[in-house]
Amino acid sequence: MSVPAENREGLQWHPAFYAGIQIELEQETDRLTFENEHQLGTKPKEVDVLIIKKNADQPIEKNIGRIFRKHNLVEYKSPTDYLSIDDFYKVYGYACFYKSDTKTINEIPIEDLTITYVSSHRPRELLKHLHERGYQISQAEAGIYYIEAAADLQQIPMQLVILTELSAADNLWLKSLSNDIRDAGQIQKLSSEYGKYKDQNLYQSVMNVIIRANKEKFKEEKNVCEALRELFQDELSEGESKGKIEGKIEGEELKVIDLILSKLKKNLDVKTIEDHLEDSTGRVQAIVDLKKQHPEADREALYEMLHASDV
Repeated sequence: MSVPAENREGLQWHPAFYAGIQIELEQETDRLTFENEHQLGTKPKEVDVLIIKKNADQPIEKNIGRIFRKHNLVEYKSPTDYLSIDDFYKVYGYACFYKSDTKTINEIPIEDLTITYVSSHRPRELLKHLHERGYQISQAEAGIYYIEAAADLQQIPMQLVILTELSAADNLWLKSLSNDIRDAGQIQKLSSEYGKYKDQNLYQSVMNVIIRANKEKFKEEKNVCEALRELFQDELSEGESKGKIEGKIEGEELKVIDLILSKLKKNLDVKTIEDHLEDSTGRVQAIVDLKKQHPEADREALYEMLHASDV
């Protein structure tokens, strides 16, 4: 089972994504119903978002929803996580389980399902794997890719949405679910748009996370709307001392993770590494286990996963 990768400050990326995807599709909410963390069966199998079209025959105009059929499963990976090869098959399996977990046989036809994979970053290993397996990846528009295989291999339409590649003009709120916003123009547009909807909970939820994840950039911008400043003043003016202390602790722990990874490359076992580091807290074992589960993860990603349970 993969380890959730929310960051150690307690940023709730998944609720913000759930709000953000509703914002993106708000012009057509009368045609859709949304379910957050829809549980599959009686055991803990959950898809991040389930979107059901109220009228299966009525098309969705918004770019991220054009692929939609009646039942649409969405898997989301936050900026501190990544979309892996196993995630691809896991969610495909969830879709098949969702189709079969019904009261009557073929209650949900396979033709009524779609899968949307949403990643904050380009999943290079997964894309390489899909190409090697014969899948065709075609770009529908900025940040939106359709995943297609031979007819005898695939019956469920799939798309990949890469948030960093989306157009700010078309998908402002999902694109801005990032911890690395660099474009001052994007911040100004966010500020302007937020001012129009500041009393709506969905917008507050998304903007809260965006600001907390990009505090320094928002501090630099002087022309953000007054409503945004008033609502999140505490976030924008947090004391520096706490940040410095936390930064020092994080830096030391990242060094330890580097040491553990370097010793793993030398094929040392957990006990030997613990002896070398004089660390019997269980941290070495936890990091080694995470690295086995997520071989592509770097030290920052391992740090975030290690502290995910702290939030």
